[in-house]
Parts: sequence; C-alpha cells; structure tokens
Amino acid sequence: MTIKEIIPTANQILKSHYLCDSCLGRLFSKQMNLSSNKLLGKKLKMHKKQSSKKCFICKNLLDNLAPYLKLMLDYSSQYDFSSIIVGALIKPSIIDRDDYIRSKYKLKGIDSVKTDITKELGKQFIKKTKKIIDFLNPDLTFTINFKDESCQLRSKPILLHGRYTKSERGLPQKQKSCDNCIGKGCRICNFHGISEYDSVEGKISKFLFDKFGGTTVKFTWVGGEDKDSLVLGSGRPFFVKLQNPFKRNTRISKKVNLTSIVIHNFKIISEPPKTPIRFNSSIVLEISTENEISSNDMEKLKNITSKPVVVYEKSGKRSEKTIYDLKYAKATKNHFTLFLKAEGGLPVKRFIDGDDVSPGIRQIMNDKCTCDSFDFLEIDLK
Repeated sequence: MTIKEIIPTANQILKSHYLCDSCLGRLFSKQMNLSSNKLLGKKLKMHKKQSSKKCFICKNLLDNLAPYLKLMLDYSSQYDFSSIIVGALIKPSIIDRDDYIRSKYKLKGIDSVKTDITKELGKQFIKKTKKIIDFLNPDLTFTINFKDESCQLRSKPILLHGRYTKSERGLPQKQKSCDNCIGKGCRICNFHGISEYDSVEGKISKFLFDKFGGTTVKFTWVGGEDKDSLVLGSGRPFFVKLQNPFKRNTRISKKVNLTSIVIHNFKIISEPPKTPIRFNSSIVLEISTENEISSNDMEKLKNITSKPVVVYEKSGKRSEKTIYDLKYAKATKNHFTLFLKAEGGLPVKRFIDGDDVSPGIRQIMNDKCTCDSFDFLEIDLK
C-alpha cells in the first residue's frame, strides 16, 4: 500500500480528531511495512495546519515519555543486565479512545496504543543503555504505571547449584520463616522471608543476599539431615533460586567458607533439573540398645541388603528404599556403629527405631534401639 492510498482515510480522521504524529502513523505503518510511526505521521500531516490541541487518543503521552524513561534509568542503575522488556498500565480512557478510532474507521491489524507506548519506551531505553530487547527471557522486566506515574522493576531470578559440607552439630538444615510474613517477605525481614540466619539455609541465603542482592530464595535440597548430623565428603548437593538479584555477573569462589559450613563448586546454572534427583547416601550411625547385644543379633543385620526396605507414611503412601551395603562394629555391650549405603530418601531415625519402616533395625534385633547420632559420609548422584 502506498502513502497516496492512505491519505484520504488519514485526512478523514484528522478532520474530526487531532492526533499526534505517533498515533496517526501507527494507524497505517503496518500496512506500509514502516517501522517509524512518528515519521509516517509527520508525512501524512505535511500539508496540514498544525494544531496546538492534545492528541485525541494519547493526550500527547507519546510526546512526553522522558519522565518515564528517567524512572527506568534510575531504577535500573543498580542492576547488572543485558536485556529488558517493558510493560505498561495505562488509563482505560486512552484504550477506549484508541478502540473507538480503530472501529470507526475500520482499521484492522494494527498495534494498540499501549503496544506503541511500550515499544517507544523500549527503543529510547536501549538507545541510552546499549542493551537489547528480549521478549522471551529478559534480565529486567519494567512495568510502567501511567495511572500513578510509577515504575515497578523485576529482575530475572538466578539459579545456582553447589554442595555443602557441615562440620558443626546443632545447625539445622532449614531456616524458620519470618514470623510476621510467614516467608512471603515484608519490611521487618527486609523482604527476605527469613529474619534469622542460624541454619544451613540461612547462612547460604545471607551469602547470596550480600553477594547478589535480591529478595527471597527457594532451595531444592538433595536429601536432608538432622540438625546434629555432620555432612562430610564432597558434601550434599543443593539448588537455590534467588529472586530479584541486583548483580548477576559476580564471580563466586569455588570454595566458600561460611563458618560451620563450606560450599563447594558453587556456580550459576541456566536451568533446574528436569527430573527428580536420585541419589545414594553413605551414612555412619551410632546406635544404643536397651539390652545387651548378642552376636546372633548382629548377624541378622546382614539380611537387610537382600530385599527393599518398605517405608509407610502417615498419608498412606508407601515407598521402597534399597540398602546397597551394610557393615557394623560393636563398640560396647549396648552400643554399636552401623555403616550403610542407602537409596536417597530413607528416613534414617525411623529406620532405626520406628514401626513404619520394615524391616527396621529395632524389628530385626527385637530390641529397643536408639539412634544417638548419624552423619553423612558421602552423597552420590545417580
């Protein structure tokens, strides 16, 4: 379509409604395969008397985007990023007037005024910052609220993977949520969802907040341990997602010492595991018995590896776990050490003294057994 073909419709619109160059050009630019709405609008109004009226559709908003661009530049100044996308909340009256013009003059297949506003803001922003627009997976997502002239900014999460070793007893794996917001994030906890940092999760979270900024974190643990258990060897694998980070190009040392725990091979990864993580755990357990241990009782333990251990949950769910290897050493008449390599997810304490894991140590030895402690020597991913 040529400019001569659209001039009659453009003149008809301008006769009844004054439009700014951007809004007028947008109504026809796609039909002419042009990228600049403003330039086309100027050409269509070239021989028209210019008016000082406000644009019927956008009320000259498209000619006054500078304050919103400044908001975007100010808000993003503390972030590491290479790509963006811009969204907008605009007054319904602007959308209504845009729909009215498109309907009245039967204009189809054109961008809405909202799309034009976000496109123009994006263009101006990347011109200033030398970044790129990424519609699918941007580092920063801006939402400009034209109703109250504010800017919201969301940063793409960072996903990290590592292993941790724990050398101190009494340190729980998971962190208690903030009492005020129950983990959602509030002013009291600085929007982190946790207010204390006295656990494995808390110590790693604090390291991430200090290193990258951000709000909340979400952990995916590869198994778990008791607060009094040690985690040795190459450590327990874990994944963590950090929401709204400020920095994303910061380097992390291969070994991060956080007092009581050490993170090994901590690194940013591109995507989370697509399937459930399967693993085996090598564990050493210290077990006490009510009665004196006999040689026959100890011998019975060898049979555990011959068939799967069945675990029954309160919910009614039933699962099977394999014990691959088992060794034991009697320490005193009422105490022995058990070494085992088991499929991940075995409830260790219940395996020793519970009725809902079968066969369990208490059942096999026909004696009351107490797990005094258990430590993880190694966790191997399958």
